[in-house]
Amino acid sequence: MYPLRTSHRLLLTIFITQSLMSASQIAILTLHSIAAGILGGGDSTAGMPTTVVTFSHSIMAYFFGIYMGRFGRRMGLSTAYAFGALGGILGTIAVLNGNFFLLLVSSACMGSSRAGAQMSRFVVGEMFPAEKRAQMIGRIVFAGTIGAIFGPALIEPGTRLAGTLALDLANGPVLANSGFLGGFMPAADFRGGLTTGPWVMACFMYGLSFLISILFLRPEPALVARQYVFQSKHQNQADTKHKLKDLLRLPNVQLAILSMLICQTVMSTLMTITPWHMHRADHDNTTVSLVISAHVLGMFGLSAVTGYLIDRYGRIPMMVVAALTLVASAIIAPLSTQLPYLLVGLFLLGLGWNFGYIAGSSMLADALSGSDRTRVAGFNDMLVAFCAGLGTLSSGFLYGLGGFLLVSVGGGVLALLLLALVRQLSVKQFALGAS
Repeated sequence: MYPLRTSHRLLLTIFITQSLMSASQIAILTLHSIAAGILGGGDSTAGMPTTVVTFSHSIMAYFFGIYMGRFGRRMGLSTAYAFGALGGILGTIAVLNGNFFLLLVSSACMGSSRAGAQMSRFVVGEMFPAEKRAQMIGRIVFAGTIGAIFGPALIEPGTRLAGTLALDLANGPVLANSGFLGGFMPAADFRGGLTTGPWVMACFMYGLSFLISILFLRPEPALVARQYVFQSKHQNQADTKHKLKDLLRLPNVQLAILSMLICQTVMSTLMTITPWHMHRADHDNTTVSLVISAHVLGMFGLSAVTGYLIDRYGRIPMMVVAALTLVASAIIAPLSTQLPYLLVGLFLLGLGWNFGYIAGSSMLADALSGSDRTRVAGFNDMLVAFCAGLGTLSSGFLYGLGGFLLVSVGGGVLALLLLALVRQLSVKQFALGAS
């Protein structure tokens, strides 16, 4: 029997590694499209690394769920951080040599790393009693705030570090790809605005996360989690493996997945197109950055409070609040291109995602145990990432058809669909529980 302080110590360890990972990813994201546009030779390639990150995340999430169920949470998270360090190494080489294809391989490693690292919320959730689970998941989600604040600030020190290690563009054998698979051009023709700094910094920060996990994520979190299985109705099934299709038939599992899927899709679709919408409305980059910062604050800044509210009032009521918050965002954001409307709309968009994502994660952690939990969690993250990728890809198409209003209407309709699903599946869950 492990004391609660052991769970808190493991939580702190995971929080530190998640903060380092988040900051690294945000730093790279800041320059990803610039590097892709320069190395790929044009506008058409600028968004490709982000797409590769999204879909590699989707593909690898389910496999990480299986991997963690078989080899443990410590090995799963450590492997995820190792993928990130490899992505940093390959990204540095890609930028130094102007190799666009290698940049995409680096992006695939980063997406794989994200797939494993995002399983951390389930790892943390299962180490605590059910009445504290959402609060602890909220604390891990809050680690994203650390990345949002410090990620862009890593570019400058990363650039200085790259210079110290002779890994900057001034010292490297830099060549730029003149097309997707074309020839190469001298570095001087493309160097402006590009640096290896974020990728060099990612090598160190992911490597540090790997070492912290390997050395300090002990005892194995799955062993700590087992003591809380005996508090649930699954106590006799802790080590029993069920077929995935049977687990997905459970109403609470379905509702948990749908909550995360819909909230992530709505958030990704509206957030992706907002900078372009503001650019078309003649807002400067500073104003765009302010709106995105408000959105990120809504996504991560109140996560600890969200977890408390979910534990206090329940998973299902907070899913309803999430849907209503997303509907409010979809109504307010397109009302005007003036800054106050966009600030409030995008903040509510992030907050609605936060409510639904943490509530869904908590419900899924409640519903299952052991390897069943990690397999379904991996499948969930795979599905959520895939749908978010589709939403991101469709946002430009919808914007072209009907502007920001059509994108917002689509998000509002999905949020209303979540309300209907919450009602239907919660009634079904109650009926099965009563029987």
